[in-house]
Amino acid sequence: MANRLTAFSARACACALMLGIATHAAANMYRYMDENGQVVISSTIPQEATKRGYDILGNNGRVIETIPPAPTEEEIAAREAEKQRQKELAEQREQDRQLLKRFSHPDQAVKAMHRKIRELKGLIQLKQGNISVISSQLDNEQSRAADMERAGRDIPEATLEKIRRLESQIGDIEREIASQSQEIETLQKAFEADIERLEEVTGEARTLPLEPTKETD
Repeated sequence: MANRLTAFSARACACALMLGIATHAAANMYRYMDENGQVVISSTIPQEATKRGYDILGNNGRVIETIPPAPTEEEIAAREAEKQRQKELAEQREQDRQLLKRFSHPDQAVKAMHRKIRELKGLIQLKQGNISVISSQLDNEQSRAADMERAGRDIPEATLEKIRRLESQIGDIEREIASQSQEIETLQKAFEADIERLEEVTGEARTLPLEPTKETD
């Protein structure tokens, strides 16, 4: 008998619970604007209406939750633009932090630029000296070859090979010089951008000229 009463009570509680859930679900209504701009209250809501936003009403008619309208394409684009802007700001802050770790004042960057350019120009001068030495050797070999031709003698293949090798060496060094000259130009532009940014970040103006002088060397 007790078991039957227990089973009956359990079923009654379950039914009551389900009835309560069903009643609560049924009590929720939706308030939205239709395509004509009229307010509609209904137990269902069309898919198109959800894009315009709507309210969920409780059984007492009060709003228990407001679902905002779906964002427009313009709003989505504006949000993406703002996200990109914030990303760029964060990247700029990190770049500024790294820049300030290297230089605390614009003049420090100017001195570093002068030093680096001076080193590269020194390498170029060495290579230009190498070209002068090799050019002298080339002139000697070409003169010997010309003398042989005037004398009606065949120019040895070894001499021709040496001339080609010397010409190739000069060409290689000239390309290296051109590359390093471009490197100087690129380096100077990068340093000048850093110097300008340092002036903005630190609020300090550089006192040294961008072009090296005897005083800054």
